[in-house]
Amino acid sequence: MQLELDLLRTFVAIVETGGFTRAAERLNKTQSTVSAQIKKLEEQLGQTLIARDTRNLALTAHGELLLERGRELLRLSDDLLSRLAEPELEGRVRLGTPEDFATSHLPQVLAAFSRAHPRVRLEVTCELTRRLERQFRAGHHDLVLLKRDPMGPSMGTRVWREPLVWVCNAYGGALLGDEVSLVVSPEPCVYRERAVGALEAAGRPWRIAYQSTSLAGSLAAVRAGLGVTILPRDMVPAGYQVIGPNENMPDLPDTEIALCMKARRPVQPVVRLYEHIVQALEAT
Repeated sequence: MQLELDLLRTFVAIVETGGFTRAAERLNKTQSTVSAQIKKLEEQLGQTLIARDTRNLALTAHGELLLERGRELLRLSDDLLSRLAEPELEGRVRLGTPEDFATSHLPQVLAAFSRAHPRVRLEVTCELTRRLERQFRAGHHDLVLLKRDPMGPSMGTRVWREPLVWVCNAYGGALLGDEVSLVVSPEPCVYRERAVGALEAAGRPWRIAYQSTSLAGSLAAVRAGLGVTILPRDMVPAGYQVIGPNENMPDLPDTEIALCMKARRPVQPVVRLYEHIVQALEAT
């Protein structure tokens, strides 16, 4: 028995997108073809992979095992093809990403892709998530990374999740008094909405003390003691401190990063970068 990589790729796409319809859109196949491929894969393996008696997609134990090992097989296959069969892959990919994610997790991922495909021209735009959403719908980006509330796979493919935390400078001077001074990006901003919503739900008074469109500007304001901000936990730089319930600061929900690709027949370089980002970040 041989495991067909095309069937395996379809199975992984269903899991990553959360359904047969969205997997068909990603793979440029009909939904009936996707369903037939999963049936064929299950028949070849002699195992049920996807439970079909629930409203939400659920994997069986065998499906979980195949997903874990199958992703690694696809990554190795794609890497081999990129080195042997696709050195001439060329074109342009327009990627939109939030600035903080672009400065922390993305550079090495994009560098590896560029080494594998030197003739693909990457055009990366850093913006606030709400603006990226509008630009994506208007056709200005081929791929976008968007911050979102934890919500499953209904909007793009989740590639990152981590807790958000309140951050102040090393001395905590911005916490003096009852009113919380906030350092945030201008509207519209997902993290600004999170900060204001959490404080209002906790009944703590607040004010916008400093607004900056750049992460560097916000961190400089926090370091100077002008206010507090929120960041993903693993992005808190040295010289800053995380604050929480002991300082009467409310809990914050986790943040997710979702990768979205335009649905209508994306060109091969776009598809390859999409798959590369998903696989690279899932392995991080």
